[in-house]
Amino acid sequence: MKKNIALVTGGDSGESVISLQSAKIIKENIDKEKFNVFTILMKGHNWKYIADDGYETDVDKNDFSIIEQNGKIMFDAVFIAIHGTPGEDGKLQGYFDILKIPYTFSGVTASSITFNKNYCQSLAKEYGAVTAKSVLIKKGEKYLAKEIIAKTGLPCFVKPNNGGSSIGMSKVMEINSLAEAIEIALKEDNEVQIEEFIEGTEITCGILQKKNEIIALPITEIVSKHDFFDYTSKYDPTLAEEIIPARVPEEVHEKCREISLHLFKKFNCKGVARFDYIVKNNMPYFLEVNTIPGLSSASIVPKQAVAMGFSLKEFFTTLIENVI
Repeated sequence: MKKNIALVTGGDSGESVISLQSAKIIKENIDKEKFNVFTILMKGHNWKYIADDGYETDVDKNDFSIIEQNGKIMFDAVFIAIHGTPGEDGKLQGYFDILKIPYTFSGVTASSITFNKNYCQSLAKEYGAVTAKSVLIKKGEKYLAKEIIAKTGLPCFVKPNNGGSSIGMSKVMEINSLAEAIEIALKEDNEVQIEEFIEGTEITCGILQKKNEIIALPITEIVSKHDFFDYTSKYDPTLAEEIIPARVPEEVHEKCREISLHLFKKFNCKGVARFDYIVKNNMPYFLEVNTIPGLSSASIVPKQAVAMGFSLKEFFTTLIENVI
C-alpha cells in the first residue's frame, strides 16, 4: 500500500517563495508508485490542502489530517519543504513530535540551534571548526560602531541572526554604513549578526543520511557575479556559477568533508544538511548550516546529489524512507 506523504510548503518568512519552488520540484520528482503526495500550504494559522484539480480544504490541526473527496486522510510522514520559519527553526518539528508523525530533516533541537547563526557558530567552534570573528546585536540594544568594527574589521557582513537565503544581508565597506545595514537586518529579525569578512573561495558541502549511512556529497564552489552570494545570485542561474567539484586542493576537500560529517553528527542533523564555508589559505572557515537546504531546480544540494549519481526521484525517496 502506498504511503500518504504531506508535502508542507509556504511558511512565514521571505524564503516562502523558495519553499514553493522546492515543493514544486519535489512533487514533480517524487516516486508516485510508492507515495501519495498531498500539498499543504502553510501561512500563519492558515493551513490548507491544495489538490491538483484546485480543490482546497483546511487542515485539522488537532491531528494534522484533511478531508478529501474520498474521506479523511491521515499521513504516514511529512516532507518539510519550508525554508525559514516555521519549517527550519524547530517549530513544526515540535508540533509533529507531539502528534508522533515522522518528518524529513532534523529535529527540534538541531533545527532551532542551527537556525540561530550565533549559537550555531559558537557550537561549531566548540566542536573544532574555525569561524569568523563576530558580534551579536539585539533589537533596541545600544551599540558603538567603532567597537564592532574594532572586532570584525572592514569590510564586514551584517545579517539577520535567524534567517536564510541572504535576505536582509549587507556587505559593509565603511563604518558610516553600518547603522543602515543593521536596520535592514532588523527588518527580518530581532537579532543581528555582524561578521568579519574573509576573502577567499566560497564552497559548500551537502551531507546526506541514507538510513544508518552518512554520505558527504561532492563539494561545490560558488562564484557569484555580485559582490557576494546574495539572494538574487542564489536563485538566478545567470548570476552565479556553481562548480562541482570545487576547484580547491584535495586537502581542502578532505577537510571540508571531515568537518561537515563531524558537525552533522554533533548537531544531530537528520536527512540532509548543507554546510557553507569560505576557504582562505587552504583553511575552511565555517559560515553556517542549512538543515532544510533549497531543493528547487536552481538549488545546490540536488545538483550535488545528481553529480554523485542519484536521480532526484532516488534522492527524495531516500529522505522519505529514512523516516518510515
